[in-house]
Amino acid sequence: MIALNRLQIFIKEHALFQEKECVLLAVSGGRDSVLMARLFKLAGFNFGIAHCNFQLRNEEADQDEQFTSQLASELGVKFFVTRFETVEYAKENHISIQMAARDLRYQWLEKIRKEFGYHYIALAHHQNDVIETMLLNLTRGTGIAGLHGILAKKDKLIRPLLFLSREEIDQMPPFDYREDSSNVSVKYARNKIRLEVIPVLKELNPSLEQTFEANRKRFADLEILLQQRVNELREQLFKKLDDLEFEIDLMSLKNLIPLNTLLYELFHPFGFTETVLNDLTKAWEGSPGKVFRSESHQLILDRDRLILCQIHQSTPLDIYISKEPTECIWNRQKFSSRVESISKFQLNNAGKMAQLDYDLLQFPMKLRPWKNGDQFQPLGLKSNKKLSDFFIAQKIRLNHKKDIGILENGNGDIVWIVGFRISERYKISPNTKKVFILEQSL
Repeated sequence: MIALNRLQIFIKEHALFQEKECVLLAVSGGRDSVLMARLFKLAGFNFGIAHCNFQLRNEEADQDEQFTSQLASELGVKFFVTRFETVEYAKENHISIQMAARDLRYQWLEKIRKEFGYHYIALAHHQNDVIETMLLNLTRGTGIAGLHGILAKKDKLIRPLLFLSREEIDQMPPFDYREDSSNVSVKYARNKIRLEVIPVLKELNPSLEQTFEANRKRFADLEILLQQRVNELREQLFKKLDDLEFEIDLMSLKNLIPLNTLLYELFHPFGFTETVLNDLTKAWEGSPGKVFRSESHQLILDRDRLILCQIHQSTPLDIYISKEPTECIWNRQKFSSRVESISKFQLNNAGKMAQLDYDLLQFPMKLRPWKNGDQFQPLGLKSNKKLSDFFIAQKIRLNHKKDIGILENGNGDIVWIVGFRISERYKISPNTKKVFILEQSL
């Protein structure tokens, strides 16, 4: 069988998997995935079949499930099946039905792959699927990765039928499969491209599949070149501050050519969209302190640099400190308090300890995060100072301010910037009789 020989050659050329490795085949019951399963059986590969019932087509979906189960039994391979509440998932996550089905499918396939020791997940995309994806991406807007469409291998996903066109599949010897009635509905964008756009393009170029395959390879090569350049730039520009933070010289970013493309490629892995990055370029001549966010990271304009860091999932909650000796944890930091008479007291200037005049304090005191508008009178100064100015003087990075504890007296005064300075108003004086001590031990 010619298709079988071409499959084996394609798998070797693209190093999709080794002959003895186990592959999990995603089989819908449609023509393409059933063909893939039958070719794998003829080739003697080690595989199992997984089927998703999205419960979107009532009895038709149930019949697809039954057919695929019988196929797995006929081929003598393991069969995995699941049913999804796809419509509910789409509503809960505010996404389309198609996107919901895609997310659910890939999450479940990966779960089965790991649990049962399969090396790869095989999907039955062919050359025309690549064309549809490329055209769809161009219609919606895309970077260079979208121009090469579907790859034969990406991480644990493989697509062993990319050597075949739809026309070639149509010419295969007949075999049983299920026809999805939704494939003929033009209300879906992909179907509209398949049924109405590609036939017109085929009139202009009868060798459309071969042309797009050649284009796909060129775009894939261009992406490799671009990523090499981007990786080099990231090594040069991203100075690591700690495991979760980087600083980037702003002037170096401004001098990038082409600016928009390189900015997108540099920051896209951190979730930043083109719109957010455009806002960044418009704002980076302005005053520092502006923050630009993705779902997972934030970029902070800090004078002549950008700070890139992960977003903390939650703001530390306020906790209260009583006059009784106690131990507590705030923002993963441990604190302990005690009261000593002035006769036993020894002054300690360590920044991780606050030593305050007990009689000036009102309990309970509050340990909380910094907030805009905070001000206090730092030890040694005669007037109040904004905490934002204090942090600048201490050269505290903008994204670290939220992790610094603020000890607030019961009357609302700030008495200690944890790790830095107590308030002049609450320091120990010749009139002090008892000393309240709050110590940060972690």
